[in-house]
Amino acid sequence: MAFAGGIDLCHGRRDDASHEGDPQPSPMPHAYGENHRGTPVYVHAKACVVDDVWGSVGSDNVNLRSWTYDSELSCAVLDAREDPRPPHGALRFARDLRLDLMAEHLDLPDGRRDELCDPVAAFDAFARSAAALDAWHRRGRVGPRPPGRLRTHAAPHLSRVRKLLAMPLYRFAVDPDGRPPDLRRSRDF
Repeated sequence: MAFAGGIDLCHGRRDDASHEGDPQPSPMPHAYGENHRGTPVYVHAKACVVDDVWGSVGSDNVNLRSWTYDSELSCAVLDAREDPRPPHGALRFARDLRLDLMAEHLDLPDGRRDELCDPVAAFDAFARSAAALDAWHRRGRVGPRPPGRLRTHAAPHLSRVRKLLAMPLYRFAVDPDGRPPDLRRSRDF
């Protein structure tokens, strides 16, 4: 399981068609955050936790520009201290980072964050929280606001025609590394 970027989630889905042995049998929908007034929040933080063993926090993006040109900094931590809480095999820093971030996005009090140690329980809590907040918005935001800061984010569907029209423009005009036009098609930065 990986927890990245504050709210961008994946859960270690296998690449084969059967998904046998996946920790989460159904895919977790993408989610986005909002503040308690209901305003969507853009999370620019970069945090990544892999299998509650390895953690990274910083400002860089995963692209050549962040790693070479921009002034970015990140720190990866592989803690030597084992976490005694089940499921076993986790290291303390990585698990605490994941639990702190997840508890914040779920509005869980500190005394309840250990409920999220189990990855399946954690993703179920995210799905329930997002569904409750989505339902509250559908009802016109009437009544007390449910706890949590996550809303379900459905990926937009692009028609085949839109994709055919957009891809050449995207490939010509957009460069994720921010290189000047003369360098975009080169192997230099």
